[in-house]
Amino acid sequence: MIKMNRFLSIGVLLVIVIVTGAIALRSMGHLSVHSGKHAEKAVYYCPMHPNYTSDRPGTCPICNMSLVKKEEQTTDKKSMDHGPSTVDQPRVFTVAQLVAMKPGEICLLHKCKMGTCMIAMTPELAKLGKCPHCGEDLGVIIKEAFPQGYTSVQLGASKQQAIGVKTAPVRKMALTKTIRASGRIAYDPELYQAEEEYLQAAQALKKAGIADPEIREQAAKLVDSSKIKLRLLGLSEGIVQEIEKAGKSDRSLLYSDAGGKVWLYAPIYEYETPLVHVGDAVEVEVPGVSDKKFQGIIRSIDSVVDPVTRSLRIRAQLDNPDGTLKPEMYVNAVLKADLGEQLAVPEEAVFATGEKNIVFVVKENNVFDPREVVLGAKVDRFYEIKSGLQENEIVVTSGNFLIDSESRLKSALEGAGGGGHKHGNS
Repeated sequence: MIKMNRFLSIGVLLVIVIVTGAIALRSMGHLSVHSGKHAEKAVYYCPMHPNYTSDRPGTCPICNMSLVKKEEQTTDKKSMDHGPSTVDQPRVFTVAQLVAMKPGEICLLHKCKMGTCMIAMTPELAKLGKCPHCGEDLGVIIKEAFPQGYTSVQLGASKQQAIGVKTAPVRKMALTKTIRASGRIAYDPELYQAEEEYLQAAQALKKAGIADPEIREQAAKLVDSSKIKLRLLGLSEGIVQEIEKAGKSDRSLLYSDAGGKVWLYAPIYEYETPLVHVGDAVEVEVPGVSDKKFQGIIRSIDSVVDPVTRSLRIRAQLDNPDGTLKPEMYVNAVLKADLGEQLAVPEEAVFATGEKNIVFVVKENNVFDPREVVLGAKVDRFYEIKSGLQENEIVVTSGNFLIDSESRLKSALEGAGGGGHKHGNS
């Protein structure tokens, strides 16, 4: 009997141990789960620089924007069926990236009321951050594509005043490029002789009309070679035809007569040639002859660039009413190239780095965005803008050097992960 009681006591004790152990393990499991939940710290991130995170509220050390708390993301079936959660961390895109997306991709970034988008994004809608289908915000951050090595800079009013920041609008202007060249009144016996040879060859070809085919072929070759010589000397096809029609060489190449015309030879630089065309007007002044200007028209432009001076010679025919202009006389020529109405900025707005041309565009909240531009002609104190800017944008015209330095430094710090260095708030 005593032995049986002993076995019962041991059995009860084992049951108690097993139950107590199970309860302890279960409690530890709850504790582990509970403490695991509490161990998860809140994460805050910068909307403009999502890679920067912190475990407490504050501001981004790069752009000084307020940090946003990152919420938990749900991945249940309901969430998967209805697209990403509206509390998802915003994604950063450039306008070019948004426009490149195919129809249907953009609305996957947010909850579109109309379902999947079937309309492609345009640059205008991308800049506004709107869905082209339902008009809702895309739920993304649209970031300007800055030139390599640059980023946006925020400068407070006091700092702008300290570095002398000045601005001006981008506007359309009627641009006229003035090109100046030193020329001379032509004295060109070689060209005169070449014209004579061409006329004689053309006359011989006419006389060979009933001659032997071989003689006629030789005469035609002589006409072609003499014509090529005239073209190499700078005459246009139209002037050659005029000489043939007149049946005589141009004697103004040898001497000038009152009431007649003379030829102007003037070199223009290679980079100026796209602005100069046959038929453009030219105005000539003679040093020492005050208050007298001579008008003319460009008749031809040489087809071969001078390898030494990197210039092309223009030939203009001038009126010589009183015989003032004499062969080999030096003159000053002025050509005005009409560029039409073009976008332009003051020359001070363009910061040339040697590799690219940078302009700083003024945005909201005292932010300055770097923008690479393609320049056209420089007219007076303005640059023609081929691309990179839009009308009515505001650009910096003074203080560019310091803003450029700030932008490069900030970009370098961001690239090196040195976000802790703060710039441009005061």
